[in-house]
Amino acid sequence: MSGTHNVLSNAAASFVETASPLPAILAGTLVAGAMDISAAILIWSTRAVAPSRVLQSVAGGVLGREAFAGGVATAALGLLLHFAIMSVIVSLFVIASRRMLILTPRSLPLAIVCGVAYGVVVYLVMTYVVVPLSASASRAPSMPQFFEGVIVHILCVGIPIALIARHWTLRD
Repeated sequence: MSGTHNVLSNAAASFVETASPLPAILAGTLVAGAMDISAAILIWSTRAVAPSRVLQSVAGGVLGREAFAGGVATAALGLLLHFAIMSVIVSLFVIASRRMLILTPRSLPLAIVCGVAYGVVVYLVMTYVVVPLSASASRAPSMPQFFEGVIVHILCVGIPIALIARHWTLRD
């Protein structure tokens, strides 16, 4: 019995490695990307910041302060850049989950734990590595903004990506 189980486990692992990760990457990018940018727009709207300014701030990572003078064009660029960055974030998790099956466990609570951890990692890397290396004029977040950002990245980025990767892995 255990020999048969090992053969089936090996076959399943092999299939997961060869099945295309593209559907999971596309779904994760659309869902997490939409949730993350919507959360940012909602949060900043409570501080009287227009949605276009939020999107222009993303474009500011490439264009610097000039992004805020570009109107609709730089807001559109910001939206495009946001989803491009999110596709990289999702791709990293999905591809890693194909190699490290612990990232897509059958257990829903464990999948959520993986998503929480990934959301925190994404926030820290974006805030303390990517943004400082960009042309953005952003400064380090205050303590309330830090916790707000971590929560948003857990709920809108990490958990959705982990659950989508898990769904597509279990589906394969």
